[in-house]
Amino acid sequence: MRISEDTEQMVREQYTTTTPGTSLERPKNEYVYKIGIYGWRKRCLYLFVLLLLIILVVNFSLTIWILKVMWFSPTGMGHLRVTKEGLRLEGESEFLFPLYAKEIHSRVDSSLLLQSTHNVTVNARNSNGEVTGRLNVGPKMVEFHGQQFQINSKDGKPLFTVDENEVVIGTDKLRVTGPEGALFEHSVETPLVKAEAFKQLRLESPTRSLSMDAPRGINIKAQAGNIEALSQMDIKLHSSDGVLLLDAETVRLPKLPEGTRGGPSISQGLYEICVCPDGKLYLSVAGMGSTCQEYSRVCQ
Repeated sequence: MRISEDTEQMVREQYTTTTPGTSLERPKNEYVYKIGIYGWRKRCLYLFVLLLLIILVVNFSLTIWILKVMWFSPTGMGHLRVTKEGLRLEGESEFLFPLYAKEIHSRVDSSLLLQSTHNVTVNARNSNGEVTGRLNVGPKMVEFHGQQFQINSKDGKPLFTVDENEVVIGTDKLRVTGPEGALFEHSVETPLVKAEAFKQLRLESPTRSLSMDAPRGINIKAQAGNIEALSQMDIKLHSSDGVLLLDAETVRLPKLPEGTRGGPSISQGLYEICVCPDGKLYLSVAGMGSTCQEYSRVCQ
């Protein structure tokens, strides 16, 4: 039987039976195999392990530095705190992109400030994402887009309401402090027009007519002064169903024309007010009876 050279190089284990009192030396192996990594492979492995250790230390250091710089804590990050009610942000913050929130309010002891270099825009959207209301605060103008704009008091009472049809002012008093007063292009409906204390009240229409209408009467009253009605043309007082009542201690018409008669007469400084058929008034010298007929030439 032929044995190959490879088979002959294999390490064989020989089992030797010995008897008591005899000692035999075990044959030595002809070939010894070394197990492990040696040479340049071992150096590369150590270098790779050292590199991983360095990367781990650097990453750990960067993580600690980021946590310290960003002020991470179990309750939040920096001035941002996570509470049961939501997020609480202390100090000043800058938002580079749109902010979506259900409610924004300040602390109890401070005010809420929204500031921008261009404008501040607040949008309200419906479930479909469409803008239903917009408030734009710009450098020159404040704009509001919506169906209705309303300002309420702390008790919930409407103070100022604006929509497409009307403007409603719910305060007890509207005060205009401008030197030119208030300018209205159309009609104004109000129960009372009153000037400030120790100031004059002036109703003026520079180029058109001024009309005051009321179903139950108009009351013009000056408690500590005069009432003047100036007109370039005529001033008409007309009552369709009632009478024109002048109730005063003295009624003066200083610029009425005085009637004259042909013959001499004695005048005591007393005059009679006469009325022409067309409604014109004139004065005539008073006599024992009416003298209006004598001076009726004024009506011609």
